[in-house]
Amino acid sequence: MDAAARDWFASRTWQSVEWTVADLVAAKGSRTVSVVLPALNEEATVGDVIASIRPLVGTLVDELVVIDSGSTDRTVEVALAAGARVVLRTDVLTELEPLPGKGEVLWRSLAATSGDLLAFVDSDLVDPDPAFVPTLLGPLLLQPEVQLVKGFYRRPLSTEDASVGSGGGRVTELMARPLLSALRPELSGIIQPLSGEYAGTRELLEAVPFASGYGVEIGLLLDAHRLVGLPGIAQVNLGVRRHRNQPLAALGLMARQILSTALGRCGLLPGDTPGELTQFVQVAGEWLPDTAGVHVTDRPPMRELLVR
Repeated sequence: MDAAARDWFASRTWQSVEWTVADLVAAKGSRTVSVVLPALNEEATVGDVIASIRPLVGTLVDELVVIDSGSTDRTVEVALAAGARVVLRTDVLTELEPLPGKGEVLWRSLAATSGDLLAFVDSDLVDPDPAFVPTLLGPLLLQPEVQLVKGFYRRPLSTEDASVGSGGGRVTELMARPLLSALRPELSGIIQPLSGEYAGTRELLEAVPFASGYGVEIGLLLDAHRLVGLPGIAQVNLGVRRHRNQPLAALGLMARQILSTALGRCGLLPGDTPGELTQFVQVAGEWLPDTAGVHVTDRPPMRELLVR
């Protein structure tokens, strides 16, 4: 491991929680916390995720908001019944036509919330741990220099036949961490660079661009490293994370978006470069190309937009 990454890992990695919710409430002071759940057709899981966080509302958490990305199922109804505030992506920054992708709704969440600190939690989690949010917020509230906290965890892999204890996070293992090791070795100590569970200060999050698609997490990590350096980044152990695993073809498109964002942040690819990925499928015994466009558009730092 890179020497700087090794030193950072030793000082900014929490393998176990050293704080209680009461400790965090006391340290919070006048600061406010918003928890954001991005959602797209997650009616089966979003209610349980909200239920795992709801007991914190009014003490540690000031806002619990689901940002819906155009669901066609009952995600909105389930989220409202579970006690979250629901914001449609078309309800905020209405003058801007929504772009497709997870990063788009995370970016819009900055304009839909008011917390000094924001925690992002994916809404497709299965059996979500109520400790996720307090664990993520710990370094932000207790370590003044920290501005971004990434969660890490063991990821079981669910297949059609069985569920195994590890093997999830295939894009992380096969592409994201090898890429960071080559391009930004100081970040090689990040266990889950693509983690959907993370928290940051509004000051930082409004100062950086957001990739509109799946490149949002690696883009935020690289930009945070540029702005606040390794001392401003921390990581915490969230234990086990279970969610719906995607098929390999979908992961290929995800990896292509992440790769484009990372290369752009590292100055190796012009920003907003149109892209595509050709995969191959079998039809009647023949292998045929299947080409899909890849969205790599960045949204500007929210701070620039809000001061216009």
